[in-house]
Amino acid sequence: MKKYIIKRILYMILVAFILSLLMYLIYNLIPYDRAASAAKADIQTNKNLNYTTLYNDYRIQFGLDGNIFIRYLRWIGVYPYTGTGELNGVLQGNFGYSYKYAENVLNVITTPMANTIFINIFATILALGITIPLGIFCAVKKGSKRDVAVQVGTIVGYSLPVFIVAILFIWIFVSILGWFPTNGMNTPGNNFTGFRWLLDRLYYLALPLIVMTFCSLGGMTRYVRSAMIEALSMDCIKTARAKGLREKAVIYGHAWKNALIPIVTLVVGWFMAIFSGSIMIENIFAINGVGRLYINSLMDSDYEVVLCLQMFYVFISLIGNLVIDLIYGLVDPRVRVSA
Repeated sequence: MKKYIIKRILYMILVAFILSLLMYLIYNLIPYDRAASAAKADIQTNKNLNYTTLYNDYRIQFGLDGNIFIRYLRWIGVYPYTGTGELNGVLQGNFGYSYKYAENVLNVITTPMANTIFINIFATILALGITIPLGIFCAVKKGSKRDVAVQVGTIVGYSLPVFIVAILFIWIFVSILGWFPTNGMNTPGNNFTGFRWLLDRLYYLALPLIVMTFCSLGGMTRYVRSAMIEALSMDCIKTARAKGLREKAVIYGHAWKNALIPIVTLVVGWFMAIFSGSIMIENIFAINGVGRLYINSLMDSDYEVVLCLQMFYVFISLIGNLVIDLIYGLVDPRVRVSA
């Protein structure tokens, strides 16, 4: 197991290196020169300054001198900056400087990252709390009227785009019923602390969480149902029933364990995917999360922030794949991970 984990971590480092290089090359192909913009801004303030000198100085200051591969190595933190001779990149904990917010990238993304993790964890808990029991019920009652009704509902929910669901729910719960606020994350001007702060935050995030949960119900319920139907048709389940075991023991003690592998793949993979899927939700409901920050940074050409967020999504995906493989060995003794 240890050898396997070490090999996977080395593999993750290699993949992260390749993807970071590709992303850096792609974003540097965008026709935008920060040094030129900064030099022009200074020239507009003081006409006596020399543009060429300013431009060259800013290129050195921003680490833009040299070819694109030198700049990439400098961004990673394995090549020194001109003039200082220091290594100050990703490996040293410096993910860049946001010129829009005038502070380090890590300081810019800290609060949005916490907000995104907060809403995604709640959405995951809500979705799993509904889809797993509902999927098991539909599998056990396969072909019944209730199963058919659930399948029709899940197909409708699965087919609707996220933004359509969000608009529909805003119309129902905000315009008609008036239960929730339209956007934001807390009451403006409040000084709440402790549990009162948490209740206020949950009140403002209730509608986005409902939308995220609803949008995930269709696919997840059908996946759990399919996995349970396949598990219930196995010979070992027929044998357990022939032995006279109670139906609950057959369903939850035998069938559920055999259905866990595909469900684990779904759950872990879906949890990693909702970080990118929440981009739409965060923009619609004006939530200060990484999805909204990502879009705004792209529009404002703040590519240091964009690259940092892209690397976050890369690591989330790589870690998710490793977690899936390790959980396989825990939920099914027949599966063994080894070097």
